[in-house]
Amino acid sequence: MASKKPFVVTIDGPGGSGKGSLASSVARALDFHLLDSGAIYRLLALKAQRLDVDLDDEDRLLGLLDDFDIRFEADTQELAVPYLDGEDVTQSVRLESTGDAASRVARHARVREGLLAVQRAFFKSPGLVADGRDMGTVVFPQACFKFFLYASVEIRAQRRYKQLINMGLSANIAHLQADMAERDARDQNRNASPLVPAEDALVVESSMMDLDQVTDLVLSHIKGIG
Repeated sequence: MASKKPFVVTIDGPGGSGKGSLASSVARALDFHLLDSGAIYRLLALKAQRLDVDLDDEDRLLGLLDDFDIRFEADTQELAVPYLDGEDVTQSVRLESTGDAASRVARHARVREGLLAVQRAFFKSPGLVADGRDMGTVVFPQACFKFFLYASVEIRAQRRYKQLINMGLSANIAHLQADMAERDARDQNRNASPLVPAEDALVVESSMMDLDQVTDLVLSHIKGIG
């Protein structure tokens, strides 16, 4: 490793690129903590939906942070189990409708600022692997290792379709692809923390790579082999 001190590895990318699975795999290999920042935005969006809060009302969304009771518990699966107000919301938080709502919530600059402390609190010894859309550019700009994972929208839609079906949820590939393309445009063009690779990030095109291959590439880079 480059250092024995705790350090952060960031993995950014669009929805369905596989960054969540990659972050989990890398965190296990390094025995690091894991931050799924997208899940935090999904949890806030879910709370807003349950309380019938307008997703365009930035002031009301900010108010939700005063009583934002969330936690993640380790599971035998790839991703940690998300809890909102003491309830396991794994199914609800992974719905495409929740993801779309999270993208709308994430447009608000003050909401993003309000969640910075929540996200940064995940950085503890021995280190952290953080995945999201602005981990390397905004949340952890001084991270030792930054990666930007990308795959074509067609491949990403197929991956998300399989994920949802495996969770017992209904899905339509054409709808998923259209939703992803719309969300990509919204994330890339928002004023607050747009989805772009950090200047010092290694961009990985993973359309033709499986999880093991991408994990090996990332770990090799971290260990100074690649």
